[in-house]
Amino acid sequence: MRRRKAHGLAILFLIVSLGAAQGPNSSGSKNSRNDNSKAVAVQKVQKKAHTKPYQIGTASWYGSDFEGKPTASGEPYNMYELTAAHPTLPLGSHVRVTNLRNGRAVVVRINDRGPIVPGRIIDLSYGAAKVLGVKARGLQRVRLDVVKPQSQPQTMALLRPLAY
Repeated sequence: MRRRKAHGLAILFLIVSLGAAQGPNSSGSKNSRNDNSKAVAVQKVQKKAHTKPYQIGTASWYGSDFEGKPTASGEPYNMYELTAAHPTLPLGSHVRVTNLRNGRAVVVRINDRGPIVPGRIIDLSYGAAKVLGVKARGLQRVRLDVVKPQSQPQTMALLRPLAY
């Protein structure tokens, strides 16, 4: 009986160890090295895609009623610029706002405080709401990701028409 248990455990151990084996190592050929580098690149992209958002919640927008009035940053509000109001983010910071309904995204600069309405996390300018497709609905569930200011001009370049 002990011999059967020992044989059974030995077979189980072999099966488990073979299942956990990682396969043959690289033979050193160029093709296998390229395949490994591609796999690493894909993993890095996937990690970036699954970053934790700064905030998820309801966005609203504000337009002509505030046109020309001073914002918290001191600049006059321009409803066509890609700006937004956020209660806690530093003025001048940049945020990628993604519409969770249609997947559209835009980078906005925080230049005002608000929203004052409870339950809302950001007030978008009319221009930003139009890009995101929020304008007609008024309110929309969005994801906020804080981005570095250096990446903002690259994103803006995609939104501007090319000049010839």
